[in-house]
Amino acid sequence: MSLHGGNLNAAAVLAGIPRSELLDFSANINPLGFPDWLRPLISSSVEALLHYPDPECTELLAAMSATLDVPTEMLVVGNGASELLAALPRVLACRSLLLPVPSYIEYRLAAEQSGVMVEPFVLTAETDFALDTQRLKQALKPGQMVIIGQPNNPTGTLCSREDLLAVITSCPDNVFVIDESFIDFCDVDSYSLRQQSLDNLIVVQSLTKAWGIPGLRLGFVIAPPAVAKQLKAALPVWSVNVLAQVVGTRAFQDNEFLPATRHYVDQQRDLLFKRLAALPGLTPLAGSANFLLVRVDPQRIAAAALIKALLKKGIMVRRCDNFDGLGDNYVRIAVRNEDENRRLCDALESVLQPVSKGISRTRKTPALMFQGTGSNAGKSILTAAMCRILQQDGVRVAPFKAQNMSLNSCVTFQGGEMGRAQVLQAQAARLDPDVRMNPVLLKPSSRTGSQVIVCGKVLETMDFKDYAARRAAIFSDVRDCYDSLAAEHQVMVLEGAGSPAEINLKSRDIVNMNMARYAEARVLLVGDIDRGGVFASFVGTMELLNEWERGLVEGFVINRFRGDATLLGDALERTSLHSGKPFLGVVPYLPQLGLPEEDSVDFKDGLLETTRPVGDVLDIALVDLPHISNFTDFDALREAQDAHVRKVTRVVDLGTPDVVILPGSKNVIHDLGWLKDSGFAGAVQHLAASGTTEVVGICGGYQLLGQKISDPHGIESSGLECQGLGLLDMNTILAPQKTTTSCQARHLGSGEVLRGYEIHHGLSTGNNVDPLVERNDGMPLGCSAQGRDWIWGTYLHGVFDADGFRNWFLDRVRMRKGWVALGSSRAVYDLEPALDRLASHVREHLDMERIYRILKL
Repeated sequence: MSLHGGNLNAAAVLAGIPRSELLDFSANINPLGFPDWLRPLISSSVEALLHYPDPECTELLAAMSATLDVPTEMLVVGNGASELLAALPRVLACRSLLLPVPSYIEYRLAAEQSGVMVEPFVLTAETDFALDTQRLKQALKPGQMVIIGQPNNPTGTLCSREDLLAVITSCPDNVFVIDESFIDFCDVDSYSLRQQSLDNLIVVQSLTKAWGIPGLRLGFVIAPPAVAKQLKAALPVWSVNVLAQVVGTRAFQDNEFLPATRHYVDQQRDLLFKRLAALPGLTPLAGSANFLLVRVDPQRIAAAALIKALLKKGIMVRRCDNFDGLGDNYVRIAVRNEDENRRLCDALESVLQPVSKGISRTRKTPALMFQGTGSNAGKSILTAAMCRILQQDGVRVAPFKAQNMSLNSCVTFQGGEMGRAQVLQAQAARLDPDVRMNPVLLKPSSRTGSQVIVCGKVLETMDFKDYAARRAAIFSDVRDCYDSLAAEHQVMVLEGAGSPAEINLKSRDIVNMNMARYAEARVLLVGDIDRGGVFASFVGTMELLNEWERGLVEGFVINRFRGDATLLGDALERTSLHSGKPFLGVVPYLPQLGLPEEDSVDFKDGLLETTRPVGDVLDIALVDLPHISNFTDFDALREAQDAHVRKVTRVVDLGTPDVVILPGSKNVIHDLGWLKDSGFAGAVQHLAASGTTEVVGICGGYQLLGQKISDPHGIESSGLECQGLGLLDMNTILAPQKTTTSCQARHLGSGEVLRGYEIHHGLSTGNNVDPLVERNDGMPLGCSAQGRDWIWGTYLHGVFDADGFRNWFLDRVRMRKGWVALGSSRAVYDLEPALDRLASHVREHLDMERIYRILKL
């Protein structure tokens, strides 16, 4: 093992696990990682590697001087603080070093390598290793050099600036080197000496720790001009590489990152201190840096045994027996992020077997999340597939999508409204739909506004700005739903929305990376190769993610591939080279999937269109309303062999179909105006009058068939009252209270039993109509025109899913045309075989062995 922390390779060998699975608490680096600007800055600066670095570090020194308010002639930059510390004893030519210990081991090594005698100045545990400057002053010898960590490493203690200045100014014959490598985690204004200009004061600082760049290396010294000149001459000519200079220059221009770091570290250090202090056998020392020194009670467990036990669990902490002044019963623990700190404490608790002190040892339910390089990449279907695969393997699994924007919804048995995609995923997991699976459903009602449904109930209609302002509170409901659902299952499979790399939105995201972080989910990034540009999308997405977001990504999945997957070999390798992430599968395109689509994207794009079969096939025209909703009401019709459902967007394409359907609408007032302006209204009225075309309206489409639609409460307009198509003698009033009911009903004309759900604001009443669909409690759900039974409508979504009614309906249309009825010879509409087929297909083409390892199953 190394003398220092952070030697992941050596630790991985000792632990017998991959380096990537180690959690490193031995190196004290910013738990936030490096700033978001660093990765794109380095990427844009790569071409500078063709040239030698600026030996004078001109731009970097200028930025440092401006920020620190220190003349450039007092500044020297190097390849990390360690390089500068190693050179200082040679430059200063002191005979001996008075070294307060415990302290950073490199202080002693640097002195010894320069032939400088080291005299320890022992700090005691009884005083919490505080530096007594008066006692230090008494111990000093003429011409002696002193190195003081401010704060000290490994104790994290600080000395007051006033006490340090008092001893420095009173001992002008001694040289004081103050190492402020961890000062940026503290109150800089109260403790730093870098603004002091004294002939015997040298301040050393590392940018490695606070800026999260230990692999890049950058440090600087503030010294009297003569010393700075000598020190620079003692360093290699190109000590600071091109990228380090670019990053350092940008760092000194950033006024936000370090304050945010200090706030976060203060918060996490306090929490970690309390958790460690509650564990038997551990006594943490209160510190001011991004680490804690912890005394291990040897009566409970030896520190070496504790380190070994943690390493077996994939956790590294810093052993401290090579720190002068410390025995072998101390460990140093870095402050990392909240989830990692919790994992450490859980591991420590399991090793130490503590008496219950109120410390929760709960572990998040294992979770896998599908996110996409963009919308409609196949996240929903892959989530359903994974739910069915895990369910087939005996795992209790549930789907979850924090926020869904869709006009395709469904009602649960409890009367809550949720996204249709999560209903399908629930079926894949063989579960009843539960609004906890989709806590937030946004149903767009205009270009900038959506109806917001939280936990299955309508909250209100909001524009984007209003929703954004309330999203934080809504996210609390989302987390509660997730925790409740996850507690009942062994694995959670989450779905994201759109792309996690929307840089204008992701800081307020509640459905992609922020949700993944909360669930501690590993992310698979899905790209649709059928749309083109999939490899650029993978790399581009990764480039726009923050470091903590990148850390959640386990790998890539290519979806909807057509062709020979072996031809992708070079592309996969190069994409992994650019991104650092592997591919976990290439899923071929699966034709005629036979499952409902998530939203109207494919429907609007015409991707669901099929070629009309030959023979006696009914022509069913589905009018593509601008605000179409619940278009999956017609999936069962699309599966019928003797029916061809085609989307109609232009009136010239309507023709004389056997059936014309007006589907559900999220804004019937607007869509009614569109029907009239586009000419569809007159065309549908003409077809209805002919008696040769069956005219059907579902939910919003049902309302459109009536005489009048009133909106007195401004649900979809400013209080308009509009004339409908006049095909049903029925009036509709849009009411504030939304009806959401899962129900069973009966079709009076055929006697067939129907099952489905209602989602509507309208209350419709009529006189000269014939009741047609009746709920089990006697409530009418639909009617037909009196004397014209080929014109009808219903509020019941899913009316065509019932095999008996669908067969009756299609046969009635066939017989009107003089064709033979097919009866029950048609295929049964059943999603189960399609889900099993999907699961088998995805299982074959995903690395399921690795996914099981990811889930630790």
